[in-house]
Amino acid sequence: MSEEIHIPILRLGQKYRSLDTVELPASAGRKVLTHTANPGLIRRDLLGIAKSRAALNEIPTDTLATYCEQAAELFLHEELPLGDSAQGPQEYVESLSALTKLPHTLVRMNMGKIHAAMSQIRTVIAGLTRGISLDLFDRGISSLNDLEVNFYPVTDALGVSLPSNAPAVNSLWLPAPVLKIPVLLKPGREDPFTPFRIVQALIAAGFPKEAFGFYPTTHEGGDTILMTCGRGISFGSDATVRKYAAFPSIQVHGTGRSKVLIGEDFMGKWTEHARTLVESVSANGGRSCINTSAILVPSGREEIADAIAQELAAIEPLPRDHEDALLCGFSNTEWAGSINDLIDEHLKVAGAEDVTARYRKGPRLVEMHGQTYLRPTLISCAHSDHPLANTEFMFPFASVTEIPQERMLSEIGETLVASAWTEDPIWIRQLMNSPDIERLNIGPFPTNRVQWEQPHEGNLFEFLYRRRAIQGNLAAVS
Repeated sequence: MSEEIHIPILRLGQKYRSLDTVELPASAGRKVLTHTANPGLIRRDLLGIAKSRAALNEIPTDTLATYCEQAAELFLHEELPLGDSAQGPQEYVESLSALTKLPHTLVRMNMGKIHAAMSQIRTVIAGLTRGISLDLFDRGISSLNDLEVNFYPVTDALGVSLPSNAPAVNSLWLPAPVLKIPVLLKPGREDPFTPFRIVQALIAAGFPKEAFGFYPTTHEGGDTILMTCGRGISFGSDATVRKYAAFPSIQVHGTGRSKVLIGEDFMGKWTEHARTLVESVSANGGRSCINTSAILVPSGREEIADAIAQELAAIEPLPRDHEDALLCGFSNTEWAGSINDLIDEHLKVAGAEDVTARYRKGPRLVEMHGQTYLRPTLISCAHSDHPLANTEFMFPFASVTEIPQERMLSEIGETLVASAWTEDPIWIRQLMNSPDIERLNIGPFPTNRVQWEQPHEGNLFEFLYRRRAIQGNLAAVS
């Protein structure tokens, strides 16, 4: 077995080794070398994107959906190409864990989410298109409410700049090749394995290899992918959102600031669902944009904060291969220290308390099992304008803030997921009319629960295709 893993560039399906490489640590003493694409190479490859579209257009969409379903099993269970060697599922788990510091349990959980998105691709696409027949993408027209409608692609390719914190976000671009749109992927620095493995599974199942570009690259290269593909998706911080805000062709998935809003009518019932609050904060190591970062309550802040803090403080760092591990280490130890210092600095502002400090077994920032961890943290905030009242970090972190119900919707700000615990019909209507909520759960549901039949964030079909008015003799359209 080679001591090095070479992850090549995929130039629209063709493996390519660059003179520029980035070395990353991996498991079992094997180092990873990702081959880096420069912006000029990416631009040259995009000149041939019409061939990629043509290769997809030769295959019926129903067949592509079947390929995706078959690829789900390959991704989850089989050995797949990785450079000049192959990688089985357990090797994938170990290697990704070594790079991202996700424990094996969470890597497998993310594998399960990707498998679900691939195996349920017909359900996903039906949710995106509101049930339009798949033959729309073969014929260009389909019947909708007894009316023939025409949708046309607004781009020849989708560029995606991926993060490293949550492998399952790859499920967001998965419908694109089934919808006959080639994809160019820039992997996150610490996670080249997941998108590469997905692509290899799709190719092995029958997708034309020309439909996929895989370009480990610099920030400049990432900008090239997003700006020149016609449509782009980027994941990142608030700074990333601001950077691309002026470009309607780029969809940005930033910090979620997802929230639980407990209504006045539910205050007597919250104890029955306390575990749901803990799950919402801590699932996937607290790394997802759909993790709860703020809990708003009309009263009883101290009691609720204390109950949740006790549960969160019991979650302790464990070795990455431990079957009960729930916390992720930080691959960037300086970043962990900066987050810890920022929290402590904000706690000096009156009106906030780290309630988990009452119960945890040591400091928030800790070195254990050869890694740097931040233990789960719950902050009780007396005022909604406290700097920790609406903040998101990449570990199990949340605040509990007391706000009158009638003020909640005017103060929540942009919220990816809101779980509103209420049965009040008037407030439910107000919640449904709120422009600040991307995804709304009514009832005691965790914010991290995803339904494949409904878009998680944005609508990829509407991003890639546009409806056009059409009339005339359409019988000739085969």
